[in-house]
Amino acid sequence: MVEPKSELLQGTLHMLILKALERGPLHGYAIVRRIEETSDAFLRVEEGSLYPALHRMERKGWIESEWGASESNRRAKFYRLTGSGRRQLKDELATWERLSAAIAGVLRAQPRGA
Repeated sequence: MVEPKSELLQGTLHMLILKALERGPLHGYAIVRRIEETSDAFLRVEEGSLYPALHRMERKGWIESEWGASESNRRAKFYRLTGSGRRQLKDELATWERLSAAIAGVLRAQPRGA
């Protein structure tokens, strides 16, 4: 059986990472797992996308990081939301809701003459 591929809309990766971190600090692999688990494995984030996004978000001041030990007692960098990151998440969620509603409206539209 072929699994459907899911491609993230441009800009949604930051929102998903911020949402994953909303409940507390996580290291990179745990962020990926949280996104996969909460999307029933539909959304998959590759390391090649995750780490550049984390670095961009850190430069913007949305997240902070510090070194710690993972569940397997390995050294890992843990990321957490900042106040700015919480505000950014709120803004991105509001934008997403407007976008989703607009797309749903287009999809519900009846063709002319139907």
